[in-house]
Amino acid sequence: MHFFDDSLYPENQEKLVIQAAPYGPEWLPGDADDLPLTMDEHVQAAVDCYNAGATVLHIHVRELDGHGSKRMSMFNELMARLREAVPDMVLQIGGSISFAPEDEGGDAKWLSYDTRHMLADITPHPDQVTIAINTNQMNIVELFDDEDIEGTSIAKPTYYKAYRDMVVEAGPDFYLEHLERLRASGIQPHFQLANLSQLETVERLIRKGVYNGPLVLNLVAIGGGFTGRHPADLIEFIRRVPDGAVLTVEASMRAVAPMNAIGIALGTHVRVGNEDNLWRHKGERISSVAQVEQMVQIANALGREIATGPEAKKIYKIGEWYSDTDETLAQLGMVPNRRPGRRGSMLRDVEN
Repeated sequence: MHFFDDSLYPENQEKLVIQAAPYGPEWLPGDADDLPLTMDEHVQAAVDCYNAGATVLHIHVRELDGHGSKRMSMFNELMARLREAVPDMVLQIGGSISFAPEDEGGDAKWLSYDTRHMLADITPHPDQVTIAINTNQMNIVELFDDEDIEGTSIAKPTYYKAYRDMVVEAGPDFYLEHLERLRASGIQPHFQLANLSQLETVERLIRKGVYNGPLVLNLVAIGGGFTGRHPADLIEFIRRVPDGAVLTVEASMRAVAPMNAIGIALGTHVRVGNEDNLWRHKGERISSVAQVEQMVQIANALGREIATGPEAKKIYKIGEWYSDTDETLAQLGMVPNRRPGRRGSMLRDVEN
């Protein structure tokens, strides 16, 4: 993204889109005070986050026994109810479905390609499904302090090891077909990226005509094979993102607020919720709703306005698709592909 002398003025930045992730698939009941179990509680979590200022909802579903659900029927039911309860929210299903171990001593793993492909058939359709690009280590506990998980299920050695060894399986066989299925269903992919290498892969998919649509991204700065917490890495990722893309910052535990504060100041969007963080300060718990309110407070202090639901859908370009590679590159502010015989740097075409 390009920065001009006035790019840090909040009146020149897009309104802030706050993404809420209140369903914490890695946690078990008792790990957090606000984990929903019943379907009514799932819906109420969405309503509460929306009322606090969130306009994007990152969705997982939990069974009554507290474990993450893998039943598409439950996703269908929740989607139908959310469309009624929070019609202005962007509804985004987490592409892992559930990565939590089945039981103590089990593996933490993303579900099979075929199972994840089924998200394209959820009815009613979500606005987005998150998609991982390229197989990658996802050791979510690498940056956790002992205090972060004290008293939670992840403090148990078996669960800790399961999450330490987790891998995101997302090779070309997966993402090529998944992008095709999402497009056929009119569902926008929300790219969850671990590092610049994955951003480069997405850009190649665009330049090869594999993906023609808005570029909506999360930078997942959680370490363990993903980008870490160094501010320079965050800033470099922001710099490398195309001008026409939409970028959200995602971090973990007590780094969520400071990383998001940097993102808010630089004009990106933010994600919060118990999926990412349980703590306001060391030793002081914070709910998903309170995390949303905290982002509103930071934005207000900087003078940056909060997007409404309809404004968030416009910023995310929900429902938009592009006809071909040239249109996609133009919409994203990227220079065109090299023309045959053309030497030197490519420039955008202009009419004489």
